Amino acid sequence: MTDTGFSPDRIDTSRPHSARMYDWYLDGKDHYAVDADAAREVMRLLPGVKDIAWANREFMHRAARYVADQGVAQFLDVGTGIPTEPNLHQIVQDVSPSARVVYADNDPIVLRHAEALLQGRPEGRTAYLHADVREPEKIVEYAREHLDLTRPVGLSLIALLPFLTDERDPYGVVATLLEPLPPGSHLTISHITWEADPGVWEGIDAVYRSGGTELQARSAAEVTRFLDGLEICEPGVVTATRWHPEPGMRVQAEQPVYVAVARKP
Repeated sequence: MTDTGFSPDRIDTSRPHSARMYDWYLDGKDHYAVDADAAREVMRLLPGVKDIAWANREFMHRAARYVADQGVAQFLDVGTGIPTEPNLHQIVQDVSPSARVVYADNDPIVLRHAEALLQGRPEGRTAYLHADVREPEKIVEYAREHLDLTRPVGLSLIALLPFLTDERDPYGVVATLLEPLPPGSHLTISHITWEADPGVWEGIDAVYRSGGTELQARSAAEVTRFLDGLEICEPGVVTATRWHPEPGMRVQAEQPVYVAVARKP
């Protein structure tokens, strides 16, 4: 069963959008020329950006399955992005066919694709909200309508937190999303870091700002701070390809993106 929050706004094709640029990094087809041009400029500054995106995506696959294997059968995925199979609900419903998943993203094109592609198993449920992570209370309110918040929830914030600069109180946003979730819930995060190549980030930030999107890479210590008060699961805060690596990963070399899964005690 699938439910969507409301009809999408008009899609702005005059400026690049981070979700559509990410689709380009993943060799997708659901972006516009303005997105591709901006993504190519990022790749000029950071030649390995496609490998970063794929390593990030493959981490999501492993982490979602890990959390589902812990018995979690409800998920809140904020910053969904344009659907790229396998999607989170496909992974967790393979483990638990009745799993419920709420997706949230702020790009109208993502909602249009969600309506067509984010179809869960009949015994489960998928729902979609067009919302900005800077409105965490709105996301929590919608999640309450579709998830049982007396039972553990897997909160997934994949490649999202870099788009919350310090002025947006990112740690407060994460705390607001976590607060109503019961013990046994899990937080999954991934976050780009400047530590490997500090010099390129001013230029990359300028590309994203040209589309009206703020961007902030962070250090390992800053990423770890998002997990304050949680029990960090093994192997801790590590780069994406070092988190429970598996044979056959498309990207195996280390990439400048930190990831972690943590449990709410």
